Amino acid sequence: MEQKIRRYDIDWLRVIVFGLLIFYHVGMFFVPWGWHIKNNVIYDWLRWPMLFLNQWRLPILFVISGMGTYYALSSRNLWQFNLERYLRLGIPLAVGMLLIVPPQIYVERLANYEFTGSFWTYLRGPAYVGIYPEGNISWHHLWFLPYLFVYSFLLSPLLIFLKRRKTKLVSWITTLLQKPLGFYLFVIPLYFVEVLIEPFFPVTHALVDDWFAFINFFILFFYGFVLLAAGNVFWEHIDRIKKKALWIGIIAFSLQTTIWVIGKDSILIHFTEGMIKVVNLWSWILVIFGYAAKYLNHKSKTIAYCNRAVYPFYILHQTITIIIGYFIMDFHWGFIAKFTIMVIGTFLISWILYHFIILKIPFLHPLFGLKKGYRNINKGS
Repeated sequence: MEQKIRRYDIDWLRVIVFGLLIFYHVGMFFVPWGWHIKNNVIYDWLRWPMLFLNQWRLPILFVISGMGTYYALSSRNLWQFNLERYLRLGIPLAVGMLLIVPPQIYVERLANYEFTGSFWTYLRGPAYVGIYPEGNISWHHLWFLPYLFVYSFLLSPLLIFLKRRKTKLVSWITTLLQKPLGFYLFVIPLYFVEVLIEPFFPVTHALVDDWFAFINFFILFFYGFVLLAAGNVFWEHIDRIKKKALWIGIIAFSLQTTIWVIGKDSILIHFTEGMIKVVNLWSWILVIFGYAAKYLNHKSKTIAYCNRAVYPFYILHQTITIIIGYFIMDFHWGFIAKFTIMVIGTFLISWILYHFIILKIPFLHPLFGLKKGYRNINKGS
């Protein structure tokens, strides 16, 4: 029987990456890129730290989700696993689309002068008519949930097979990780997706027409699973490569930034930038896992609490951010004041709703993806 070993560093990374999502979405209020509402002053310099985060924040989240799936299969058969995924992902998605996302779209319509009535009037009228952006039905920031469910469902027979049998694939990956730069061979599939599919399929997060993002995140999700299937070999060699990966990541992001600044467009630059991009994002994933394994793999009451809270926080946060942003968007305050108010306000209101309402009412637990009691990611959260 397989020995179950808790990896608190994975729990910490899950919390940290979702926490960064709040900072990132607050940042979207201030940068030149399109978002649901915008501040009255746009800060062009902010795009650079945002671009840095944007390279690896979603990829590492799907890798972590693949790792969580590895642990989730420890005590479940195919039917049990898919039912658990449906309940854990499908119910919060439905609740989010019905109750959490509509205030975001309402505020967006108000900000853009596309609707002038009360929120109650909006709910009784256009709220559930048509698909966003022409209509108002959307999953907005909750797009991660249907993607994760589809990945889990499609891969579940293969993942159960790999989990319960020592296959040639797992043996090959175990051998690969022990080679000097074996970790970097994982960028090859990502590279071909980047250079051959990305130009033709802009990211939409709509699932049905989002082929680049769907395939890219599908690969990363599978990587998370098979890397853990390699066992201790992964953790031993991620520790050895983390410093090299840090330097490679710094160089790769510097080169990528240079290409962005130059802005020249050609076939050669496209294929070159594609390689730099995937090496960059994979390097930072390795760096983060490597240093987390060294410094964060320890048990604490803090991570137990945060790991259970992170899912409700994820569901709630963007609605709170957008509402706060709407009320201060036209104020002539500086960046630091607005950014601080939005970040602290989002965390604080999310915590109040979670700790004093969601956590106290058992009926609400499955609606926000909570299980009975605390179980960390290594047991399938």
